Amino acid sequence: MHVIICGAGIAGLALAHRLASLGQDVTVLERTPGPRAQGYMIDFFGPGYDAMRAMGLLPALEEVAYHVSEAVLVDEHGRRRGGISLGQFAEGTLLSVMRPDLERVLREHLPTAVDLRYDATLTSITPSPDGVQVGLADGTSLDADVLIGADGIHSTVRRLVFGPETSYLRQLGFHTAAYTFEAPRIHDEVNGRFCLTDSIGSQFGFYSLRDGRVASFAVHRTADPSLPKDPRAAIRSAYAGLGWVVPEALALCPDVDQIYYDQVAQIVMPSWSKGRVALVGDSAYAVSLLAGQGASLGIAGAFVLAEKLIGAATIEAGLAEYERIWRPLAEEKQKVGRSAARWFLPESKTQLVMRRGLLRVLRLPVISKLAPAALAGKPTTLIQDLQPTG
Repeated sequence: MHVIICGAGIAGLALAHRLASLGQDVTVLERTPGPRAQGYMIDFFGPGYDAMRAMGLLPALEEVAYHVSEAVLVDEHGRRRGGISLGQFAEGTLLSVMRPDLERVLREHLPTAVDLRYDATLTSITPSPDGVQVGLADGTSLDADVLIGADGIHSTVRRLVFGPETSYLRQLGFHTAAYTFEAPRIHDEVNGRFCLTDSIGSQFGFYSLRDGRVASFAVHRTADPSLPKDPRAAIRSAYAGLGWVVPEALALCPDVDQIYYDQVAQIVMPSWSKGRVALVGDSAYAVSLLAGQGASLGIAGAFVLAEKLIGAATIEAGLAEYERIWRPLAEEKQKVGRSAARWFLPESKTQLVMRRGLLRVLRLPVISKLAPAALAGKPTTLIQDLQPTG
């Protein structure tokens, strides 16, 4: 079986790895000229962690991971206002990983048979009863038995096959940004923690990286879903009123091509497949960064898709079984993300005080045991259950 995967991000690379490991012929098309350096720190746990272990990639992931002790809220003078252990977000092990590092682990461990093509922009999709033909911007075309869109929340495959993005995009009322920069003072002050401003309407956070750089993460409320023409100017405007070390971080904001900037949104679809075309990861069921598990769900969903695609009597049956098994979990995590939107970033002083109180309650011994399910949703053994026993 020849599978074309559109998108060399986390979900696409995980799917390529699993399918090729199971003996399938895989071509990955990525529109960018090369691997993307932009991205933020991911709290990686749950089914994606289980899938990485099943694929034999966990040791490589642990090598690039960071062990962040806690998330801390600080005021405009850098004084601590609250905090929570990152381990409280997850049942089992949690790794903090920069998104580009996670992609690199998946990419560098691809089976050699995978045909990974950068600067390959998909422009047309022509389905047939027994396959799919895709046209590329360079005028060439490729034939495959099945096409999988793993090309993110702004998926080209979804647009060409299922219709416009507006039909499936659920805005949550936020924009987010991330970039890295060099600032020794901030690096030393953060020192192994995730430090966030305890602020209203907009919030800036920082991690210290092992190479001496600082990774930033920013989110702000906005009623306008459209993306700005100049992300750097938008960042400096949206976070200009914050104190502590934020003014220094804004002054060090890099060029646009080194900034990650996007809407905070979910993708909600009635079906993830049509004929021999299917979607996985954010293109099908983006949960939003507020749910905190997009990368994990992308990898685990790709793992399930590969297993069911290979094990079914027909491709169509495999795609249907993948969705039957994986949709309930994805929808539950989306619900968690929508719930988190109500408290993630306070809109008023009252909500700010309430969030501080919630963090104090979550540190109580009895409540802390319930925190993972409340913050991240129910744990699942789905990936382990797919593995042969004995």
